[in-house]
Amino acid sequence: MTTIATPQFNALIDQLFAESKAAMPDRSHPFFQLSEAEQDKLMASKTEYLDFYRSLKDMPLAVSRETGMLLYMLVRANQALSIVEFGTSFGVSALYLAAALKDNGGGHLLTTEFEPSKVERARANLDTAGLLDLVEIRQGDALQTLAADLPDRIDMLLLDGAKGLYPEVLQLVEHRLARGALIIADDAAYSPEYLDYIRSSTHSYLSMPLDGGIELSLRLK
Repeated sequence: MTTIATPQFNALIDQLFAESKAAMPDRSHPFFQLSEAEQDKLMASKTEYLDFYRSLKDMPLAVSRETGMLLYMLVRANQALSIVEFGTSFGVSALYLAAALKDNGGGHLLTTEFEPSKVERARANLDTAGLLDLVEIRQGDALQTLAADLPDRIDMLLLDGAKGLYPEVLQLVEHRLARGALIIADDAAYSPEYLDYIRSSTHSYLSMPLDGGIELSLRLK
């Protein structure tokens, strides 16, 4: 039996998705009072992301079930042993990634989150699932937490934090990406700079958009 098929994992995932649905902001949230152009600018900002995501600290901001399953399958298919994640939140994506590492025979997930309450919640969720021993959570701004002490080899990178920082986070870890490493960027349309880079023929990636706003890329060298 795979880890994601166990009653323990499914009960926790069902609970987290139910909480995520209940916590979705309604139209009274200040974000929805902005124009569409202002919303897009804020989502893509490289300077206002801390205040913006701090205002969402009680919201799970979880990946969908479909994206979670995609992450699990990609880790299994790629036989990944070392994964870096930008944007832990409550740990839903980390649960799928760590479950796949466990089913691959072990490995290491390095994930980073600047909001202390979310780090605490993610750690508790991973512990409940029996997967905490596979995960290192670094608290703080990813531009600092991923600036040093990276794994020698990174088999997969998940970008699911502040969208405007996708190029900078990729730059921090790029020199450790293995040939054949996969990069998954959620809501990548909010980072046109990232898309221009990852889709360029000069940067040794193959890249394509998937449903749900995901950009899937393959490291060629």
